[in-house]
Amino acid sequence: MERNRISKKSVFKGSITSQGDFRIDGTVEGDLTTTGKVIIGPDGKVYGKVRCVNADIEGYFEGHLEVKNSLCLKPSAKVAGDIFMESLTVEPGAIFNANCRMLSTIKELNPATSEQPKEAKEREHNVSEIS
Repeated sequence: MERNRISKKSVFKGSITSQGDFRIDGTVEGDLTTTGKVIIGPDGKVYGKVRCVNADIEGYFEGHLEVKNSLCLKPSAKVAGDIFMESLTVEPGAIFNANCRMLSTIKELNPATSEQPKEAKEREHNVSEIS
């Protein structure tokens, strides 16, 4: 898979669609959609909407982020906005001030147990009312 790069001191404004990976060390303002991985380097800044398969963030992101699989926030990352992903890794030092939603389905902890204590059923009922 090819890798695209937005270098330091470069500013891109607009929409990008690609099937390759992206490394951003400059600034992107707009939409980025790729079937590859997005890496925001330590000096990289992204403002807008990003859709990708995997992402590593070392720099700054603000906006709407949809990651089909894995999102990793490195110690220097600063993230704000609405984030949707399958799995999330936040390394110590990362700043994560975002609304976060996991894309995976909630799995039962023990599907073999058909009878639950009364208190557990009440808690389950209360949680489903919130959802």
